[in-house]
Amino acid sequence: MARIAEKYASVLILTSDNPRTEKPEQIIDDMQQGLLKRDRALLITDRKEAIKTACAMANSGDIILIPGKGHEPYQEIMGVKYPFNDKTIVNEFLNN
Repeated sequence: MARIAEKYASVLILTSDNPRTEKPEQIIDDMQQGLLKRDRALLITDRKEAIKTACAMANSGDIILIPGKGHEPYQEIMGVKYPFNDKTIVNEFLNN
């Protein structure tokens, strides 16, 4: 998935979705391994910050693709489910 995103995106931000018991840094490193040019991507471990960065960088007419979470209203970290909704986060940043 990372290589396809690299091919078609003008900006690429790598972050984690549900790290569960994995380290977010390891998830991002694994994704980065699939890139042809590893230095091309922005690496942001905090998903909310990654979404905030994407929204801040976007211009009128741009498309922001946020894969990973889908319908899940939480982010699971070390066995704890924290309320988290990508759509809510995007709306929060774009409406401010």
